Amino acid sequence: MKTYEANSIEKKWQKIWDKEKINSSSIQQQKKFYVLEMFPYPSGNIHMGHLRNYTIGDVIARYYKTQNYNVLHPMGWDSFGMPAENAAIENNLNPKKWTESNIKKMKSQLQSIGLAVDWERELSTCSKEYYKHQQKIFIDFFNNGLAYKKDSYVNWDPIDNTVLANEQVIDGKGWRSGEIVVKKKLSQWFLKTTKFSMDLLESLDKLENWPEKVRVMQKNWLGFSKGAEIDFETNIKELKKVTVFTTRPETIFGAAFIALSVEHKFSKYFSENTVFQKFKNECLKYNFKKIEDDNKKGFNTHYFARHPFLKNVRLPIYFANYVLMDYGNGAIFGCPAHDKRDFDFAKKFGIKFREVIQAKSKDFDELPYEVISKNDKIVNSLHFDGLSPEMAREKIIAELEKKSQGKSKSSFKIKDWGVSRQRYWGCPIPIIYREDGKILPVEEKDLPITLPEDVDFSTPGNPLEKHPTWKHTKCKKTGMNAVRETDTLDTFFDSSWYFLRFCSPKSKNEIFKKESTSYWMPVDQYIGGIEHAILHLLYSRFFSRALNYCGYNVPKEPFKKLLTQGMVCHETFKSLDNKWVEPEQVIKEKDAYFSISGKKLIKGRSEKMSKSKKNVVDPDSIIEKYGADTARLFMISDSPPERDLEWSISGVKATYKYLSKIFEHLQKNFVFVLDFDTKKINELNNNELETFKSINKTIYLFSEDIKNYRFNTAVAKLRELTNKLFKLSRQSSLFDFGWSIFIRLIYIITPHFSQELSKIGSYNELLDSLHWPKYEESLLNESTVNIVIQLNGKKKFLMDAPSNITKENLLIQIKNNSDFPIKVDQSIKKIIYVPNKILNFVK
Repeated sequence: MKTYEANSIEKKWQKIWDKEKINSSSIQQQKKFYVLEMFPYPSGNIHMGHLRNYTIGDVIARYYKTQNYNVLHPMGWDSFGMPAENAAIENNLNPKKWTESNIKKMKSQLQSIGLAVDWERELSTCSKEYYKHQQKIFIDFFNNGLAYKKDSYVNWDPIDNTVLANEQVIDGKGWRSGEIVVKKKLSQWFLKTTKFSMDLLESLDKLENWPEKVRVMQKNWLGFSKGAEIDFETNIKELKKVTVFTTRPETIFGAAFIALSVEHKFSKYFSENTVFQKFKNECLKYNFKKIEDDNKKGFNTHYFARHPFLKNVRLPIYFANYVLMDYGNGAIFGCPAHDKRDFDFAKKFGIKFREVIQAKSKDFDELPYEVISKNDKIVNSLHFDGLSPEMAREKIIAELEKKSQGKSKSSFKIKDWGVSRQRYWGCPIPIIYREDGKILPVEEKDLPITLPEDVDFSTPGNPLEKHPTWKHTKCKKTGMNAVRETDTLDTFFDSSWYFLRFCSPKSKNEIFKKESTSYWMPVDQYIGGIEHAILHLLYSRFFSRALNYCGYNVPKEPFKKLLTQGMVCHETFKSLDNKWVEPEQVIKEKDAYFSISGKKLIKGRSEKMSKSKKNVVDPDSIIEKYGADTARLFMISDSPPERDLEWSISGVKATYKYLSKIFEHLQKNFVFVLDFDTKKINELNNNELETFKSINKTIYLFSEDIKNYRFNTAVAKLRELTNKLFKLSRQSSLFDFGWSIFIRLIYIITPHFSQELSKIGSYNELLDSLHWPKYEESLLNESTVNIVIQLNGKKKFLMDAPSNITKENLLIQIKNNSDFPIKVDQSIKKIIYVPNKILNFVK
């Protein structure tokens, strides 16, 4: 008897698919669908996150191909970056060879999954064919005023020895190294992201097919605030006024002090003050660290500012560690009665203050009172007393403007994007510094500026800066000596336009062909983790606007629809001495856990798979033992794509058992057929007729679930159909047709398995060429509904039942169903029924 040998079957069909063109690369059909998944970094191995992400994308791509869409489903590699350079330093390897070796391995792994990818469009950001065009983009940005250089305090990672963007600093630490980030003043290249701040914000509401949480994250990062700029006159000869941006001008009469960032321009007058310099260095070191209530620090300048309304009130000027230059003007007025940080600072330094907004709720008797209600009123504020905070804000701003001491102002938290990186393994910035002081872009005909291969990693720092010959050049126009820019571009620059290059990846002279981007863009479906919500997606949106500004014609919004898939999680275990233990090394005895060596273990919570926590599962081992289709089906069926997936080897085994049962059932006397002779419908008995209707209904419901990315419920409907198909006699005229429909539906999830079964049924063509099965609308039985059967709130079964069936009759139908997975006995404590929708058994 032939059995389902997953791995051998998948290897056989992969060889055939590698020779065949799975996706059309020609622009012929009017309908198109561009599906794009995350842009992987070639680390050397795929992980379960890759497997889930690409399975989701592959199911979508295959579905739309069967709908006669021209599908673009490409693959590329985000291959520049620090990990390759760090590996080169540690292992004395060439980063290029290390990266290319990893790409080769990961590509082989991804191919083993059976992805319907157009590998002819494969690209890699570290190839000169790619970054040649990227350098042209940078030059366009430079010539249009969107790329510029300035001295600035930057986020410096002392371990990776490079600059980090604000977005790459997580809780005060480098996003890769985990080391505390410090401030360092360097001359850096920036992109003018702030030019498009308002458009980036206002356009978010038009992205209706993006998750709301992603739009909120981007709004928060853009950080739009309405308020006022207020000028405070000072008694400082060198600094006649301090300009403060505030979102709360109605609290101006509560101002008790002025606080400045240590990066404020006034700080230069304390350059000889050793106490201040020590304070400044401490602030710069911990600028991104969360400042607790007892960690407010300040430096008293012993200068004062005049209150704009109360001429006899002098406000002491401090430098404070919680005031950042990145927001507003790097200066605030402290209002301790209505701001917690200001309150803590004032208490620490003995600064007196007063309440200026009186709450009408007894819940807010204690200061500081920060939650402002429209029912509150202004107090201790001269002729503004008694007004609501909203009304007082308008009148105070108007009076400040009349006095020429302030104005209405809006502000964004986002700053221009620093793209300089002091590393070797990145795209060279195409700029030269001529000996006469001119900063010039490299001429386009000289692109690409390639990296030298003879670099020395033996000493810390940027190898390009220390290279004896590479950085020295001449200006082609004047013959003057010049040096090259030795900084390279942030890798997020690389990944902010790759989706455009996929449209015409072999174009030599053009960055992308206009007719190709006009046809394919915007991306119809982008699939990526929520961790890309700010970095990658926001930068990509900026790039589209910047390219249009430079004269290119691309959609303003690059991604039409966004799916943020959940993480793949696994339970964790630790030894009593706090060391992580791999789940495969764990034995459960009753309610206790032990290592293979017999040591007692502590079970932790289920967390995202991570090498550091040793709760990873090797995809190769799963594919080798159970097959890629088993893994694909499990990844799709266990939970909705936007939610985290709990990895379960028992779930994988059950999925493999399910596929094996079907495979064995169809080994003999099965013929793959495309149509059912409608004349034979009258010959069907009652059970067969109901099954025929179920087949028709499954085509419709499964299609709707796939279109709406309800993959787990789509699989549940297939399982329900197979339960009915298993009951068909092999002599039934419906047997071959029913199973053929099942194979065609599940094909987009399990392509190797389905292709093998179709061949067993004497159909030797690729299923990829078949159009999607059609259903008869007249046979859709609207009098039945799908009811979700749950156990303790978790879905276990989908059941067809007459519409508006009573709870009692539904239970009778359940008891008569031999395939029902829940034992209805005395262990069931409660049964909750939502008519036509859910029946939940509670144990």
